Amino acid sequence: MLPPEELVQRLDWILSAAQRYLRQLPDSDMQSQLPGRPRSYRDLTYHLFQISRAFLGVASGQELTYEKLGESPGDHLVTFADIADDGEATRRELLAWWENIGANMDFETEVAPYYGPQSLHETLERTAWHTGQHVRQLLFILEGLDIAPDSPIGDRELSGLPLPNQVWDG
Repeated sequence: MLPPEELVQRLDWILSAAQRYLRQLPDSDMQSQLPGRPRSYRDLTYHLFQISRAFLGVASGQELTYEKLGESPGDHLVTFADIADDGEATRRELLAWWENIGANMDFETEVAPYYGPQSLHETLERTAWHTGQHVRQLLFILEGLDIAPDSPIGDRELSGLPLPNQVWDG
């Protein structure tokens, strides 16, 4: 498992990439559905940042529930740029948390997310790979729309993360 400081760096890169890709998506596709899944592009892109928000909650002692990760974007997020801006606020919050509190936390502390007890370190790793997986899906969506992604992520951002082999669930 990558050390916490490396996982936070990876999340920074992954969240930055997500923002770039969101700004490339046409707003006319906000309600388009993912392949084989009842989730809109709008919901996926919001969820991508919600993962880090939920982690920050866990790191501060809040419970991580399935419902928290599945929250819908508010009515004020009407464009992909709005979601990207909201995501930038989350990215900055993550980096401020790391600088002010996170780097000094005990990552062996056990937390109890809805998927079972884990260390804070394991939860951070899951946050990074889960977010990275959804950014891989965004790349797939852009390719399907014949849009060349702005600075595609690759090994620098994703190596060492336990990502699924497939971009979409089998």
